[in-house]
Amino acid sequence: MLSFFKVNAVYQIFSLLILLILIRMPVYLVGLPQLIPELQWMLVGEQINKGFVMYSEIWDNTAPLSTLVYAGLDGLFGRSQSVYQIVALFVTYFQAVYFNVMINNRDILAKRNYLPGLFYLLFMNISFDCCTLSPVLMATTFVLLSLGTLVKQMNRLEATDEVFEIGFLIGIATLFYPPAGIFILWATASLLFFSGTTLRQHSLSIFGFIFPLSLTALFFYLSGSYEAFSRNFISSVLQIRQYDLNDFRSLLATLLLPITFGVLGFLRLVNAVGFNNYQIRCQQVMMIWAIAGVLSIGLMPFLAPMQFIIFVPAIAFFTVSFFNNTKRAWLAELTCLALFAAVLLIHYQAVYFKGVETLVQLKSLKLKEDPAIKLTNKKILVLGDGMEEYKNNFAATPYINWSLAKYELENLDNYDNVINILRNVENDYPEFIIDKVNLAPKLFKRIPALARKYHSVGDGVYELNNRI
Repeated sequence: MLSFFKVNAVYQIFSLLILLILIRMPVYLVGLPQLIPELQWMLVGEQINKGFVMYSEIWDNTAPLSTLVYAGLDGLFGRSQSVYQIVALFVTYFQAVYFNVMINNRDILAKRNYLPGLFYLLFMNISFDCCTLSPVLMATTFVLLSLGTLVKQMNRLEATDEVFEIGFLIGIATLFYPPAGIFILWATASLLFFSGTTLRQHSLSIFGFIFPLSLTALFFYLSGSYEAFSRNFISSVLQIRQYDLNDFRSLLATLLLPITFGVLGFLRLVNAVGFNNYQIRCQQVMMIWAIAGVLSIGLMPFLAPMQFIIFVPAIAFFTVSFFNNTKRAWLAELTCLALFAAVLLIHYQAVYFKGVETLVQLKSLKLKEDPAIKLTNKKILVLGDGMEEYKNNFAATPYINWSLAKYELENLDNYDNVINILRNVENDYPEFIIDKVNLAPKLFKRIPALARKYHSVGDGVYELNNRI
């Protein structure tokens, strides 16, 4: 496999696409488990297409540009997990090809080959949750594009005003996935240490980063929903964690192989010879990329393998160095095949061995297949954690994200909260209220107008009177 992708030929671009399809086809045929965040993104897209305003009438902390993508997909295809997976496949393919072509065209490695794309695709399939169209996947595209512009600047005697583009692309990435904003530190440090950037150009890069963020804030300010934007998006970046998905054992087991080969590759580069000053600077830039990725972990809304996609470019780069600096070709081939087999085993086992207790199942990330309350095609409001009830139903009221909603719904001694809840429910009456936290009795006591609208039909389930 290594010898095949070491050939620098145009047809390798198509080989990468075929390889990616072959890797993912087995899980596509069986059917990937639906993910909790995946369903939440679909609900956000549905609500936007119904005419509700993000953040003020849809309480969720998905980033603005990601919500536009999900709304567009919902408008074209409806609620479709397959569409998310197909679009994610082509985004992943684009990233791998761009990463490889950029490295070859800029002569970052000693020899041109397609190993960077090979390992990029491999590590993008370390877990089944990486197959969906996540905000971090979309954001990584723009951070990669900024890497291409940054490397171009480093190959010149003096930096140019194109540094604005670097900051602008990272700003766009931040509007897809807020932790990507940390990479402005990566760009600033790289320009400072490894290029002839002036103070004015540094300022231009920072301005490029701030520009799209400021335009977004201005849009919500002019539309009268800046307070909701600040509360449900900006503040939540630092304060809110959406899900309890911190299954560290599964996470570490999933990421162990990529991290190990990335570290080994970096250690081999330390003692390697034959690189010019420009190539050494590029290696250091990728090291700073990895450091920025570590810093971004603190801003991740939840911990899952998909969130670590942002590390893949750095890990793939150093893994290539590990195999390029292996003296025995046959040993490198065997090691590469063993790596592929191990990664694919991790990827497939969570899908094929559903009834078997394995190390990397990511159970807390998967949507429960059999909800306790069986409703279909109803408008519902769920009070409490969990999204499984929404799988075959539609969201009503702004309260999609319980982590955000509970601060208003549970604080019923505040008069403003009571008024807001009544107004929000009246604007979009749920046909059923599913109460997982025994909040409805207190809610109905504080708001008698709602109590008259609903009657109990089971344990924690309330139905709207006189539904049409």
